Amino acid sequence: MFLSKEVSMKTITLHNTNLSVSEIGMGCMRINSLETADAVKEWIDTALAHDINFFDHADIYAKGQCEELFGKALTPSLRDQIILQSKCAIRPGIAFDFSKEHILHSVDDILNRLRTDYLDILLLHRPDTLMEPEEVADAFRTLKAAGKVRHFGVSNQTPMQIELLNKYLDEPLLINQLQLSIAHCPMINSGINANMYNDSAINRDGGILEYCRLKDITIQAWSPFQYGMFEGVFLGNEKFPELNRVINELAEKYNVTDSAIAVAWILRHPAGIQTIIGTTNKDRIAQISKASLVNLTREEWYRLYMAAGNQLPETYYIQSCTRLQKELISYDQLPSANN
Repeated sequence: MFLSKEVSMKTITLHNTNLSVSEIGMGCMRINSLETADAVKEWIDTALAHDINFFDHADIYAKGQCEELFGKALTPSLRDQIILQSKCAIRPGIAFDFSKEHILHSVDDILNRLRTDYLDILLLHRPDTLMEPEEVADAFRTLKAAGKVRHFGVSNQTPMQIELLNKYLDEPLLINQLQLSIAHCPMINSGINANMYNDSAINRDGGILEYCRLKDITIQAWSPFQYGMFEGVFLGNEKFPELNRVINELAEKYNVTDSAIAVAWILRHPAGIQTIIGTTNKDRIAQISKASLVNLTREEWYRLYMAAGNQLPETYYIQSCTRLQKELISYDQLPSANN
């Protein structure tokens, strides 16, 4: 069992704010499965008992049911202990919508469901290519003036999309929520494979990892146990035998579970990435929270990275040099064209 609490969770202070957030946050996408407000209250209390004070919602999670259940469990004293974030702008099957009207209406609905007067953070949920940044800025200004939202961020956005928004906002965006795990890390791959001619060198995110570090934007990692785009969990998956072997070896070394090692891999990155976990199992909350105690070495971090099937450029370099040397030797042994 991994229920005992040993030390406090490490925290991240969001840039230019007084918000001190736990480096592991609770994702609320599946809490409708808990069914009752009492069960949700126990879930929240379990998180707080392990120093997790951050809760991430979205208006589309279970069509608002997750926010409703959470709101029923939320008391005034509990609200003072937590950082509450939600997201809006996805109209399922219809559009992404960054219009002022939709943002304002969505926030009012979110607050009603959560039974709170304000959100600590509002994220725009995925990019809207029809976005008019002046309109978004006006919506944010209205929400801030009314005391309904204190800070703002985005999810799944590129550097230039963020730059475009920030040009018109009164204060810079704080958060960019992005999919990241050992088995899904294109933002890391492209940097490691700079100036290489291979698939891992393809820059799909516009250098978002380095950009967020430069701009003091906190990355929130979603789906820390997933591979691909919702293809499944890599932990215990026979498709990843080497990765699970290394994870289990390190879990034994640090006396934690495999899921704690998977989260510790993300937390080890110096970008100060906050990891969002979606478990509703109270024992697993306790287990995963121990990731905050694990400080992987550089060698262990890279060992996990390569065990997931990622190659370092030196591998390509050595293979290419070996092949080139053989070709040059063969070429040198050919008769001269002038002979």
